[in-house]
Amino acid sequence: MTAGALAPPAAVAATRPDAVQQGLNALVRGGQPAALASVEDGRGHARTYTAGVGDLATGAKVPRDGQVRVGSNTKTFTAVVVLQLVGEGKVDLEESVDTYLPGLVRGKGLDGEKITVRQLLQHTSGIPDYGADVSDEEMQHRYYEPRDLVDLALKHEAAFAPGEKWGYSNTNYVLAGLIVQKVTGRPLAEEIDRRVVKRIGLRHTYFPGQGDRSIREAHPKGYHRLKEGEPLRDFTEIDPSAGWAAGQMISTNSDLNRFFGELVGGDRLLRKAQREQMRTTVPIEGTEFHYGLGLMKRPLSCGGAYWGHGGDIAGYETRGGVTDDGRAASVAVTSIPTEEEAVKGVVRVVDTALCG
Repeated sequence: MTAGALAPPAAVAATRPDAVQQGLNALVRGGQPAALASVEDGRGHARTYTAGVGDLATGAKVPRDGQVRVGSNTKTFTAVVVLQLVGEGKVDLEESVDTYLPGLVRGKGLDGEKITVRQLLQHTSGIPDYGADVSDEEMQHRYYEPRDLVDLALKHEAAFAPGEKWGYSNTNYVLAGLIVQKVTGRPLAEEIDRRVVKRIGLRHTYFPGQGDRSIREAHPKGYHRLKEGEPLRDFTEIDPSAGWAAGQMISTNSDLNRFFGELVGGDRLLRKAQREQMRTTVPIEGTEFHYGLGLMKRPLSCGGAYWGHGGDIAGYETRGGVTDDGRAASVAVTSIPTEEEAVKGVVRVVDTALCG
């Protein structure tokens, strides 16, 4: 046995903060106004990190574990509620969308009778995404009803036949949210709050209400470029309704760690059968990633994998997840990276945190 193998756990853990901090500093040097991270080692020890400035105009500090818009991490919350309803016998993954939303999904090559709830949650439905039909300016100021978003999507042809392959579409999760509302008779936001947020004590996580364009608690400002080459603009306050069940929520890195940790290692949100369904994946073509039911599996450079999702919305990007042995890391930056190296950089910090 080498001397290095005898290093005490504390000495190993001590190297992690430096590596994570260096990673965040590199993101800021690469153009991010701010970067934040929360890391848990699986043994009850947690650390938070910041880099950059929380407000480009004033130079204010980045609040530790500040709230951010978490974009498509919302999909996992929506999937959890659907799977809870599956466990309660109120929704069947193999039933068609038409069973719950009769006649809604009809269009060019689209038929809700031939698309299952499972295919919505796994992005194998072939239903087109509405994202390209919503401009950044509209996202900042315009309120969308969920049915508005579905109507935008249904103007397009089906991307592929149901079950033929994998294709990411926000529309899938808007429809999943509508199914939740139809089955429960309650607003999706209330169901997420009651069934997920309050159940596991996420104290800084919420689904903004209609017209709520602000971020309630301490937060770094979010920035966005409307066109390449333009300066960053303050996009902190937006109307997030264009995301709805697919991307509307606000949270913190530590709350996301708790949420994904509960999905991987807990039993307060889902029964065993539904946890197994959530983790039954299909490959994402051209990548090393796999997608389950609102949950993504990504490989680690040190071996093994982690479970999470990630999200982008004008002003913020979040990446992170949890390993099967309980290590957790979540990283947020305050603009959406556009250069390939910058995109990889955020994921690289997550990998550093989980492998360090």
